[in-house]
Amino acid sequence: MFLYTVLWLWFLLAAPSQATLEVFQVYHPVQYEGNSGSHCNLNVLLMEHVFASSYGLPYIGYYSPPKCEFDTVKINLTVTSQGRQFDRLALLFLGDTEIFRTSTAEPTADGIVWTYIKDISQYKALLQIPQKLIFDLGNIINDIYTGPFRVTLTAHFSHGGQVSTADLILPISTRKSASNSSSAFTVPGDSTKILYQIPPDTSRAVVSISACGQSTEEFWWSNVFSYDTETFNTTIGELYGYSPFREVQLYVDDILAGIIWPFPIIFTGGVAPGFWRPIVGIDAFDLRQPEIDISPFLSILKDGQPHSFEIKIVGLNVSPNGTATLSNSVGSYWVVTGNIFLYRGDSALGSASSRAEKPYVDAPTPQFKVMRSLVKNQTGGNDSLAYSVVGERALSIRSSEFLWSQNLTYSNFGLFNQQGMSQSTNQHTAGRSTIMALRTSQTSSDVLFEYPLSVNQTYRPTVAGLSIHAWMSRGLNIKAMGVTGISTYTLTSGPSRLRTQQWGEAFYQPTSNSSISFGDTTAVFESNSILGSYQRSVRAVNGSVVSDTNNRDGQLPNSNAQSDHDPFLK
Repeated sequence: MFLYTVLWLWFLLAAPSQATLEVFQVYHPVQYEGNSGSHCNLNVLLMEHVFASSYGLPYIGYYSPPKCEFDTVKINLTVTSQGRQFDRLALLFLGDTEIFRTSTAEPTADGIVWTYIKDISQYKALLQIPQKLIFDLGNIINDIYTGPFRVTLTAHFSHGGQVSTADLILPISTRKSASNSSSAFTVPGDSTKILYQIPPDTSRAVVSISACGQSTEEFWWSNVFSYDTETFNTTIGELYGYSPFREVQLYVDDILAGIIWPFPIIFTGGVAPGFWRPIVGIDAFDLRQPEIDISPFLSILKDGQPHSFEIKIVGLNVSPNGTATLSNSVGSYWVVTGNIFLYRGDSALGSASSRAEKPYVDAPTPQFKVMRSLVKNQTGGNDSLAYSVVGERALSIRSSEFLWSQNLTYSNFGLFNQQGMSQSTNQHTAGRSTIMALRTSQTSSDVLFEYPLSVNQTYRPTVAGLSIHAWMSRGLNIKAMGVTGISTYTLTSGPSRLRTQQWGEAFYQPTSNSSISFGDTTAVFESNSILGSYQRSVRAVNGSVVSDTNNRDGQLPNSNAQSDHDPFLK
């Protein structure tokens, strides 16, 4: 009774308006200039398209660069939808190269709209030549799911003395643009190994990886050990396995070159939909691409021969005796691509020598400690399941020119109780990546990250299905120092700092032909970078914003302010 009283109070506080709802992601705003008549200050329409029954039918267009000199390109994605629809994943390609990964909000009967602006200047090498433009947004329209997505994509070109960008970008993808298809891999299933010859004058090489779980892997952070997947078959059905740990691996010539412990992205239908209206989850409109610097491999990559690049996704195999090892595979499925950014000639991190030299790789087997406890009730049925994974990993790859190192820690504590009808997850991932040029005054670039996550869900059976009452608290913290070029991970160049958090409570109940969702979500955002300083705190209740510190510019009084009281940044 208390729960429903709370939900009714939510409704009275902020009843949804009968009008188009503006949905938004809290992020550092990117200015999108209009035409002003100055040199190369140009807006170009790239796409107008309605994605209805669009699985396997991406939008196909053709991009031509403007006839003026530019070094800065920003895109404006505006989407409207009305009806009933799941959240959908969308990928933007120039040819075979993915340059933007986003997802959709879930529409309402009165309709929703959102706009996201992104700087894509790091893809300047691709944007300077004509390309096939492919926007892949798979959607379904039928008697139940009635909401198409109307998408407009424009680009703004300008010249503002941007930082250096890669001279050549090579995709790690299926390379299917010639057949008018998306070039994303589906893992497991597809072989991601691809061969390239690297130009002999390459001085630096960075690989960005875009990877997110779908289907049984969408909530990988809440998965259980594989032998526990049938623990609550009689109540909530089969669970998903391979543990709540995932690792993305990059191999160069079958040698481990770097790893990514992924951010637990939550799309707008995730956990409970009421959380994400109108504030969507962290990065839901712009999925970051973590980076691995493979410059220590350059001396062997520049020999004029083809070399292989491969991306793998692994979880954990946990045996009943408590031994945990990396799995060879995971569930179905992950959407994966990668890009190799090559800088030619002089680089801010130095230039590799011409002497062939195989790098020294120190990659000890990661160490994991696991715990698992199953408690039965008085009738012999499974009542509760507790499990945990704690792990750490260190990796370093050294040549005479470069040193790439990574140090990561991970913990996940999960609990099912009430015969599986309630689940809680508490996860924390943190790490540091460093690339150092050993022969040029020990120049280095460091990126630190931290991903805290806590989610609690309780299910109740109803005539139309299971209702959900959920709590969540999550965050994304990044500190970057000395970064060269525009990072696909920090989304800016140079030193930067980001701290963003979300927390709230939500309720979802299915009905015979629709559903009811309530939610109370707070998002706090603070960043400092070459873009300036920005902060925002916003709370939404039942689909309406009830407080917001943002005045639509969000700039702090001192645009170069740094916090001396944040322990993460020290």
